[in-house]
Amino acid sequence: MTTDSANALKPVAGKAEVDSVEEVVTIDPTASENYFNRELSHLQFNYRVLQQALDPTHPLINRLIFCCIFSSNMDEFFEIRVAGLRQQIKYGRESTGPDGILPNQLLNEISQVAHQYITEQYDIINNVLIPEMEKENIHFVRRREWTPAQVEWVQRYFEEEILPVVNPIGLDPSHPFPRLVNKSLNFIVELDGKDAFGRETGMAIVPAPRSLPRLVRLPDEVCDGGDNLVFLSSMIHAHADQLFPGMEVKGCYQFRLTRNADLELEDDLEDLASALRGELLSRRFGDGVRLEVADNCPEELVQFLLREFGLTERDLYQVHGPVNLTRLMAVGGLVDRDDLTYPGFSPSVPKKIRNAEAMFDAIRQKPQLLLHPYESFTPVIDFLRQAAKDPQVLAIRQTLYRTGADSEIVEALMDAARRGKEVTAVIELRARFDEAENLELASRLQEAGVIVVYGVVGFKTHAKMILIVRREEGRLKRYVHLGTGNYHAGNARLYTDYSLLSCDDALGDDVNKLFQQLTGMGKALKIKKLFHAPFTLHKKLIELIDREAEYGENGHIIFKINALTEPEVMLALFRASQAGVRVDLIIRGICCLRPGVPGLSENIHVRSIIGRFLEHTRVYSFGNNGKPEIYCSSADGMVRNLINRVEVAFPVDDRDLAERLRSDLDAYLHDNCQSWELQPDGQYIQNHPAEGEERFASQLVLLERLTGK
Repeated sequence: MTTDSANALKPVAGKAEVDSVEEVVTIDPTASENYFNRELSHLQFNYRVLQQALDPTHPLINRLIFCCIFSSNMDEFFEIRVAGLRQQIKYGRESTGPDGILPNQLLNEISQVAHQYITEQYDIINNVLIPEMEKENIHFVRRREWTPAQVEWVQRYFEEEILPVVNPIGLDPSHPFPRLVNKSLNFIVELDGKDAFGRETGMAIVPAPRSLPRLVRLPDEVCDGGDNLVFLSSMIHAHADQLFPGMEVKGCYQFRLTRNADLELEDDLEDLASALRGELLSRRFGDGVRLEVADNCPEELVQFLLREFGLTERDLYQVHGPVNLTRLMAVGGLVDRDDLTYPGFSPSVPKKIRNAEAMFDAIRQKPQLLLHPYESFTPVIDFLRQAAKDPQVLAIRQTLYRTGADSEIVEALMDAARRGKEVTAVIELRARFDEAENLELASRLQEAGVIVVYGVVGFKTHAKMILIVRREEGRLKRYVHLGTGNYHAGNARLYTDYSLLSCDDALGDDVNKLFQQLTGMGKALKIKKLFHAPFTLHKKLIELIDREAEYGENGHIIFKINALTEPEVMLALFRASQAGVRVDLIIRGICCLRPGVPGLSENIHVRSIIGRFLEHTRVYSFGNNGKPEIYCSSADGMVRNLINRVEVAFPVDDRDLAERLRSDLDAYLHDNCQSWELQPDGQYIQNHPAEGEERFASQLVLLERLTGK
């Protein structure tokens, strides 16, 4: 991908020769040409995900799933990021990042890039993935290909499953354009003739019921073998005339509206939960930000829809295929083809903590570090389960961000409360798109006797912490879990994250103080080992970067994070590079820092790892002149994480565990096939093994190293 002209690399001052005298020209590290735009960088990450659909080293069904993940990512990008830019313009609150691009100009560039990517996505679906699936005897059966037996089956399915729940809406003065739910599948229908009341509307809207599957498997008895799938949209198209008896259906075209789905809550709320419930109702009907329409829809109908939603050509995406490719994720569950998906594996469990009843004994002997999903999340659950049953455990405190109301973590907390232990849960209600589930979770926990706190208004609680207080030999001992990811067992099978289980006294005291700050009130307490946002994490990271700069060419910084956008951290990294420090940034998604600029960032190297698992670990490593320090964290290098949230970074100071962490980072830095290198001009170029060099895929290496698979 090439960056837009506004984001292209401009000439950078280095050394200039004036009248044969060489002069050093000072580089301004704050100049806009030294930064990439946040939103355009975000789009580039989505594009790298899409490119996995073309990678034959991934199984075919998983390649299709990558294509679907791209759709899901783009949905959220429009719902949140594009919606936010439109809001800035609407309310006259335009602002720019370090790159200096104004919102309206940025929306134009986003439209240009997004149109290019989405066109490529449909080309991949139609001309690569579907033909390859046909070769594997998996068929998406089009209407024109239905056999008489299939026509009869679809007719019966439509009458029994679709017709009873579909609700067509004719458009006339008494039936204005309906308020359609965000991202719902809909059809605009051209009609001719008069209805039973003599009305001649000419147009109707048919919302597809959200309760119906978008992809249906045809029974084997009406097919000639293989797996045969039909789209709900095809069935509605084929039988649209039954929705309007006595009228002629001249055309039926699918469309989908994406709306602003961000929630806006005031900081001075009296009841956060009640306010959030009210906002969730409005999320489904926010302002329109994108219109997707079938590419065969007549121009006059397209323009009609744009007018109805207050959108322009910039916001229009005419697509050759289903308007919601995310729903193709259902293919994996509709066909039984293990040979076309990733082989399964059993996450390993370190030997010392395999006995769930002896967790505390094992942690007292040595802290435990787990890397999910290669290593099981079960020990974290067992940690809580044993605490719930252990009569020596007096109290449990935990933060919950994305967990799920029916999780084993929640069951363990409720069990502990029912057994009379003091259990406190700090629930972040505003975890985006999990708000409704978190409200339900809070209610369940409260009913079981858990003390529920909603964190701090204005600062999302994103830190991942468990504190267990246990009586041992006449005194109280604290055990902690600190993680880089969420307490969600499903995510722990898909996301890479670290978990630390420890009974270090200083860590236990720090975590206890953080919970006091979250649940009580008062001044920030002095913390010994943890860095915590919004108080010390941002400042400490910059101090550690600047300390490394003092070591010059002997310095080495490795950050493995999901995004880098915070200006002061980027400036500090520029200073380190100018001092000669090697800076390796392993950044999954957004990177606003421009690497490779002579005199500024030539010592900064940025790579992104995209593979089977979503890279989610956050690690900050500093060479420290031969005395390395390494931290894991819940925080990315973003303003929202380092300044506007409750986050923690925790040291891994056990020698063996720290060495293991550095070995993991080394695997990412040596990846030559799943990694993409960010160039000075903004392009990401995928790495490939050199001639004669063996493939080194970091995720596969870690999988083999930790599970033997």
